[in-house]
Amino acid sequence: MTAETSGHQASARCISCEGTVQRLSSSDAEAKLQGLRGWRLIDEGRRIRKDWKFKDFKAGVGFLVRVAQLAEQQGHHPDLHLERYRQVWIAIWTHSIGGLSANDFAMAAMIDQLCAEPDVAGNVLE
Repeated sequence: MTAETSGHQASARCISCEGTVQRLSSSDAEAKLQGLRGWRLIDEGRRIRKDWKFKDFKAGVGFLVRVAQLAEQQGHHPDLHLERYRQVWIAIWTHSIGGLSANDFAMAAMIDQLCAEPDVAGNVLE
C-alpha cells in the first residue's frame, strides 16, 4: 500500500464497517500515516491521535462541535477531548475491529480539512 495524500484520503467517505473490514497491518497504517500531518500512532498502533491548542475555550469547543457534526454525517465517531480549557485532542480507530482501518485515515484527513478552514485555522495556536 502506498502513502496517500491528505486530500485524497479526505475525498473518501467513511463506510460502515460492522466488523466487515480488515484491520490494517502496522506497515499499512504507517504508510497511510505518511499522508497526514501531525497525526501519530498510539495504543500500540491501534489508534491515531492529533493534538491542537486553540486561542481560547470557545474556539476549542467550536472546533469539537464541527468535528462532531462531521462524525455524525460520516457515521464514524472519534474520541473527542478538551483539556485545560483550550487543549484539544482527537483519537480515531474503528471500534468494531479494535484497530485501524482506511476509514480512520479518511476521517483524520476530513478533520484536517475542517481545521484548515479560515474560521478555525485563525484560532489554532499550535
